[in-house]
This record gives sequence, structure tokens and C-alpha cells, in this order.
Amino acid sequence: MELRIPPAVVFLICVGLMYLLATFLPVGYFDFFGRHYLVYGLLAFASIVAIIALFQFFSSRTTINPTNPSGASKLVESGIFAYSRNPMYLALLVLLLAWGIWLGNAFNTLLAAGFVGYMNRFQIIPEEMALVKLFGKSYRQYCLNVRRWF
Repeated sequence: MELRIPPAVVFLICVGLMYLLATFLPVGYFDFFGRHYLVYGLLAFASIVAIIALFQFFSSRTTINPTNPSGASKLVESGIFAYSRNPMYLALLVLLLAWGIWLGNAFNTLLAAGFVGYMNRFQIIPEEMALVKLFGKSYRQYCLNVRRWF
């Protein structure tokens, strides 16, 4: 498997890089009315998505360990997983967007895009290959019906 860095660590690295970018590259600074309310809304949305996804995994008694997808015991296709194949990663992305808006630097969107690219290449694609081996045709059909992010 090609997994390199756990998703939570990738997220924290992006958080740190976003802070450094906002601190040392102030040319991208922006502000608008309601910016903080947007941040709170994104935080609430990300929290709800993550909690629902975790609850579904726990209630299905399958692994939430992103470094060992072959340990999954059940394919979760209902609830929030009917709309996104990776709602926990989506929640991390929304948290990054909220952090970037909070910091007020437009260049932070590039780091959020980098997070998506890294996660697709080094986390999600290897996970999907492991899940195809584990669940076969049913996982392939799920991938056809549900988008990767949203």
C-alpha cells in the first residue's frame, strides 16, 4: 500500500503551513462582512459531517483506521456515505477552508487544494484499491453511484 502520512498529520501540516503563509505573505490578505460567521458555519458543518460519519462507522462495527483500509469489515453505503465516499476527509477539507478564511489570506486556498491533491493520490486511491480487493463488485458499484468528495 502506498499510504505515507496519516490524514490527521497531513491536516496538521497544512494547518501549520497556512498559518506560516498568512503570517509571512500578507499580500493575499482579505476581509469581508460576515467572514467570522462563515467560519463558524463551516466549523459547524465540518463537525456535523465528521460526527455522523464516525457514528456510522462505529455503529457498523468497522474500522476507522485510515492506514489500514483492508481491516474494514463492512461497506458503509447509507446515510452520509450515500453522498460522499470520504466524508471524514471532506470534513478535514472544510476545516482547512474555515481556517484559511479565519486567517484571511487568499493564498491559503492553494494549500487546501494541495491537501485535496495529496489525499487523492496518497490516501484515497490506495484505500479504494484495498476496498475493491475486499468488497469487489459492490464497492465498484458504490464508486459509480457516489462521488469521491461531494
